[in-house]
Amino acid sequence: MTQDVALRHWLRLTLIPGVGGEARRQLLKTFGLPEAVFAAGAGALRAAVGATVADRLLGHDCRADVEAALAWAEQPGNHIVTLADADYPRALLTAADPPVLLHAKGRRDLLNRPAIAIVGSRNATRQGEATAEHFATALSAAGLTVVSGLALGIDAAAHRGALAGRGSTVAVIGTGADRIYPSRNEELARQIAESGVVISEFPLGTPAVAANFPRRNRLIAGLSRGCLVVEAAERSGSLITARLAAEAGLEVFAVPGSIHSPLSKGCHQLIKQGAKLVESAEDVLEELRWEAAVAGAPAATAAIPADPEAAQLLGAMGYDPCNLDVLATRTGLTADRLLAMLLPLELDGHVAQLPGGRYQRIPQGAA
Repeated sequence: MTQDVALRHWLRLTLIPGVGGEARRQLLKTFGLPEAVFAAGAGALRAAVGATVADRLLGHDCRADVEAALAWAEQPGNHIVTLADADYPRALLTAADPPVLLHAKGRRDLLNRPAIAIVGSRNATRQGEATAEHFATALSAAGLTVVSGLALGIDAAAHRGALAGRGSTVAVIGTGADRIYPSRNEELARQIAESGVVISEFPLGTPAVAANFPRRNRLIAGLSRGCLVVEAAERSGSLITARLAAEAGLEVFAVPGSIHSPLSKGCHQLIKQGAKLVESAEDVLEELRWEAAVAGAPAATAAIPADPEAAQLLGAMGYDPCNLDVLATRTGLTADRLLAMLLPLELDGHVAQLPGGRYQRIPQGAA
């Protein structure tokens, strides 16, 4: 059987309405491959999955949808990855509910790279987005692929940060691979398709349906070695991803925040339940026992920032603790601009935040 004919059978198995993941897995367990499923008689199918599903398998004509999917896969950068393919994500093979196939736009090789999930609130604060972006940049620079869900807020910031590093990023979406939700992230999705990969288990044309996003979350967790939550409310969908990661025996990390912020409550809840409190990307790498140098990346040590404005700020700080008013006087910068610059310097190990709203430069190379 040719590869094209085999793929048609895989697509047909996923495109028949009313045949869910459990039924598909039972059919594959019973008959082996999709072509054997459709070659089986009505009696055998009914014995395996019941009369209702068997009748749907035998009676539904989805040839137009199959042809549309094949045409989509012929476009540059588009791929359909099935359970039978060598580059199907190995991490998902041990999951309780692995998708029968994935639609992928971009670098399918990233599906089997070591990865970490970064998730959080859609209604993130500006500081939360900056934190997610800088964690993602550092983790990607260390060689880890960052997995997230292409939502607004923390997800989008994580993808942006990861694109700057060699680990790049995987965006798992809850719509068909030919649709992007939310539309505000269409340009980001295009960038990911060029340097990372966008994947979906849903048929082409699937709109944004609320029930699909928890299913997407299980793939985010399943592709990853751990899950980092940056900002999350008490009922955030990010906590679903974190729970799935924990149930799979993966590390869960959470960034703490103010006890007065609603977007810190989910992270604090995770920490109370055993998640690792992390303040830097190095904390995550240490817990994962990930050595960037092993993969050929430079060691995670801080150097002089390449940004001239950031280097100038460090020079103005000296090594004595100082507050924002002092820094504003020394640099002529506004408090908002200083805060935007200090956060990445803090995450990169150049600056420490002290009690009382003060900041201190950290000598590099010091023990």
